[in-house]
Amino acid sequence: MVSIGEFIYVVGGRLCEYMVPTDNQIVRRELEVRRQVLRYNVRENKWYKCASLIVPRFDFACVVIDGKIYVAGGKRRLSTAMGMASAEVYDPALDEWQSLPEMSTSRHKCVGVAWQGKFHVIGGFAGNNGCIGNMERSSAEVYDCERSCWNLIIGMWQLDIPPYQIVAVDDKLFSSGDCLNSWKGQIEAYDWNQNIWSEVDGSRFEALSATKFVTMAPAGPELYFLAGRRMPDQPSRMTSAVHVFNTSANGDAWRSMEPMEEDGEKELCSHCCVVILRD
Repeated sequence: MVSIGEFIYVVGGRLCEYMVPTDNQIVRRELEVRRQVLRYNVRENKWYKCASLIVPRFDFACVVIDGKIYVAGGKRRLSTAMGMASAEVYDPALDEWQSLPEMSTSRHKCVGVAWQGKFHVIGGFAGNNGCIGNMERSSAEVYDCERSCWNLIIGMWQLDIPPYQIVAVDDKLFSSGDCLNSWKGQIEAYDWNQNIWSEVDGSRFEALSATKFVTMAPAGPELYFLAGRRMPDQPSRMTSAVHVFNTSANGDAWRSMEPMEEDGEKELCSHCCVVILRD
């Protein structure tokens, strides 16, 4: 899911069916991998269909650069454990997708971020010829849109566990967890010169540790964390909260919004995105 102007685009993904048998345990059944692309107009509150992906995919990297949507990697079948190396780009003005050169290795559960004008595909379960190696999983592939080519960066992600989210703020990259633990207790920033991730001063925040889900979105110099958790004494109720970290602050960088309580359990299947409406 990404945004361009006043539109939100929902690209590809998995179609799942949820059932509640007699034991009241929710069961998820995966049905298919989608090629469909939907566009939501925030001002009009309406959905529209766009041209479909060339290749159906889920668990892929997706970014916006210069008003175009870039996707890479992911899986095209439910039954396989291997990812893809293919990539494509969508032009909203033409409503069409075009194939891009393939990455050097197949990847799924990789993270995409637009940084320094290039498409960064970071981490993921990666490998070639059926072999998945630690070196590939901790690497990144960078697509140069002007030169139409990929470059491999070894060790850009320090773990062989795929990242959960990586966002860019003021030409810096920030991460808060991996696919096994969406909140690791602190925010980390990437140092391009040393090729390492380091803890951001003042970013430790215990309030996010007990949450059931956390997703992060940048807006200006701030990182917004949308979180939810079960009520300890009422498992059928959820508490949703928003916590904000100011990356440019010197001390007291965290602030929190008033939490909301809701009936029923929610599942967060994707990430959020930011839409800035201008008059």
